[in-house]
Amino acid sequence: MTQSSPALFSPLQLGSIPTKNRVFMAPLTRCRADAQTLAATELHATYYAQRASAGLIVSEATQIHATGQGYPNTPGIFSAAQEAGWKLTTDAVHAKGGNIVAQLWHVGAISHPDFQPNGALPVSSSDYNPGGTIYTQHGKKERVAARPLSTQEVHEMIAAYKHAAEVAKRAGFDGVEIHSANGYLLEQFIRDSINKRSDEFGGSIENRIRFTLAAVDAAISVFGAGRVGIRLSPVSAANAAMRDSDTQASYGALVEALAQRRIAFVHFIEGNTGGARDLTGFDFAWAKKVLTAAGVAYIANNKYDRAMAIEAVESGAADAVAFGVPFISNPDLPERLKLDAPLTPANPKTFYSPGPEGYTDYATMHS
Repeated sequence: MTQSSPALFSPLQLGSIPTKNRVFMAPLTRCRADAQTLAATELHATYYAQRASAGLIVSEATQIHATGQGYPNTPGIFSAAQEAGWKLTTDAVHAKGGNIVAQLWHVGAISHPDFQPNGALPVSSSDYNPGGTIYTQHGKKERVAARPLSTQEVHEMIAAYKHAAEVAKRAGFDGVEIHSANGYLLEQFIRDSINKRSDEFGGSIENRIRFTLAAVDAAISVFGAGRVGIRLSPVSAANAAMRDSDTQASYGALVEALAQRRIAFVHFIEGNTGGARDLTGFDFAWAKKVLTAAGVAYIANNKYDRAMAIEAVESGAADAVAFGVPFISNPDLPERLKLDAPLTPANPKTFYSPGPEGYTDYATMHS
């Protein structure tokens, strides 16, 4: 590749998904789903279609089950209304020549009874209270301790992942990304700092990664391995999640199991989510080697700028780079990065506000 056309802007075969460049759009919670149905709307379709020049769009996190919600107006992917809502988006993205996968999410303990069916307690691996406060539809509330899922309920939740993948497929998504990062439900099982279970989903590393792998396998059964990815954050403290006692061993075993499945990609948050790129505690370069040997793409994420992204792909440290906030305010981010054009700064005050302001009203270079 010449310096004028770095590999970052070249196509990538991502499992069964051909991408036109390696500038990917990271999942970004925006809290704009229909308040009654938690369905995506025409506004979502416009927003994502504006960003269809991304090599791959990973949708905002979308809950697989009614118990999976932890923030106001985040979309779901388990009902007929939600399926119809997301179909608007996938049709709009595909009409612009883009690719989009659905991020399948369950927040676990990062919730509150205000979000739960019948005001029940949130669910987790254990009676875990992440602490702090949370904004619900009824204002700011203190978090509460979740209740542990029973063994049978974990198996039912695995079935919910499969159902969500089926909804995503019918809605026209090109695949799914399993959200197993940022201290949410699956990571609440992986990390021994949270998981205090003694059944088949607790104790040993093999047991603690079992739920995550079962969710991946459920998605594979619907889409095939070439259209399934996963997001991991081995060293992140997001949502007050304490690190595992042996991060390298736990996440290393998970990476090796994912490599064996030959899924499309593993999407790593390198360092602390949205914060310091502290890479101690887990060998990301080792993970890249393991995945590459199995034909699995390594997607890098966290505080990348243009120069870092170009270097990561050129050096082989990553196969693609996912950008979050820059995509909010730069719908045509791949073109801007390719031309080294100025980027429009995002307005954090409209990240989670309703309506089009700060959502669909950011201009492209040519508008």
